[in-house]
Amino acid sequence: MKQLKIPSELKKMNEIFLRGGFEAYLVGGAVRDMLRGKPAADWDIATNASPEQVMQLFRRVIPTGIAHGTVTVHFMKHSVEVTTYRTESGYSDGRHPDEIHYASRIEDDLSRRDFTMNAVAVSLSTGAVVDPFGGKKDIAGRCIRTVGNPGDRFEEDGLRPVRAIRFAAQLGFKIAPETFAAIPAAVKRTAGISIERFRDEFIKMMEAPIPSQALQLLEKTGILKVFIPELVSCRNVEQADCRGFHQFDVLDHLYYACDGAPCRNLIVRLAALFHDIGKPAVKRTEIRSGQQIYTFYNHEMESAVICDTVLTRLRFPKAQIAAVCHLVRNHMFHYEPNWTDAAVRRFIVRVQPECIDDLFDLRIADVYGMTAVPPRLKDGPWSANLVELRDRISRELSRQSVLGLKDLAVNGKDLMNAGIPAGKTLGYILKKLLDAVLEDPSQNNREKLLEIACNMYKK
Repeated sequence: MKQLKIPSELKKMNEIFLRGGFEAYLVGGAVRDMLRGKPAADWDIATNASPEQVMQLFRRVIPTGIAHGTVTVHFMKHSVEVTTYRTESGYSDGRHPDEIHYASRIEDDLSRRDFTMNAVAVSLSTGAVVDPFGGKKDIAGRCIRTVGNPGDRFEEDGLRPVRAIRFAAQLGFKIAPETFAAIPAAVKRTAGISIERFRDEFIKMMEAPIPSQALQLLEKTGILKVFIPELVSCRNVEQADCRGFHQFDVLDHLYYACDGAPCRNLIVRLAALFHDIGKPAVKRTEIRSGQQIYTFYNHEMESAVICDTVLTRLRFPKAQIAAVCHLVRNHMFHYEPNWTDAAVRRFIVRVQPECIDDLFDLRIADVYGMTAVPPRLKDGPWSANLVELRDRISRELSRQSVLGLKDLAVNGKDLMNAGIPAGKTLGYILKKLLDAVLEDPSQNNREKLLEIACNMYKK
């Protein structure tokens, strides 16, 4: 492939560069995607025009990274990052170059990039491909290889090993042996990157088609131990016994459970990865009928505590942490057909109606993690019970059952008007009223609830 088709918007953008006496190339992930036959979502342009000259050429320009030669041009409803050709030197902090020098040739600019697959450029004028480091061949071979010596590249920027692993999972590529072999020696440098940088890459790994591929590479290279040592503690914690529930140790179970969660639901994927992380702390061995049994009582509570610690360390938003920990804390539900309708309503209240779909997805991911075989909702009692519970929940929700204090026929103000003072007692009574209505929805009328509340207060 000697030429690539340039989008019409970029052709018009290039005309402006040409009129100003400059050249421009499409670079980065967009080129990689085009060479793979995939649509390019984001456009990055490299040019020999300085940032100041780019700001003179275009009307809507934001100096997003002008210290590093980058500006963002808003053009024909697109936001395009435009960076002046540059070379870099000195990486004393293991992340950012100490010195940046503008260059005159696109080849010089490509030489500073991390991987060969990202060091390919396409002329916006002719569509000609510039590939000084064999990036096209590596893309065709689905190979991740550093530009130049991998040890040097990783020493320059500690984030690059993490990016290599993320790309491997995201694109389904393999890391070249010599590149992969250089990662463990760079872990000390990687440990110095900001936690936010790692978190952002970690999220992309979690959203990859098969996240266990990235997780296994993080573990093998030692990076996982740096950022999430609690997961590494799950290695070799056996849980397979005579009952036949599990095939894997806790860590592999978590990896595969993560694979079994919906790829577009980060909350469930994270919950799947951490739902059993507390098992090492609570594992016990019992002998029953002469056979060895492993128990993990209350591991869901311990797992939720550890999950909160890990996600807080990685600086996830508080709302996401709360959502993930809620699923982890509630993943050990055991439905039986003899549940009363009141029991179903209490279950809905406990797990929260808006979380039910996620909790069911987590249960399916948990089952997947036991064997790494996709479970079917028509196989075995676990699935029949899950389907039945889901149907019963749907019926309760369609009935608009009382599922929270806001659904009661009375509120705190009504109780205060009836002579019950504000405070802990009032809150306790409201909770008891909700329990009564969950048991018998017919009691949810104002007069009846006020009568019950006043009698409780008198006692």
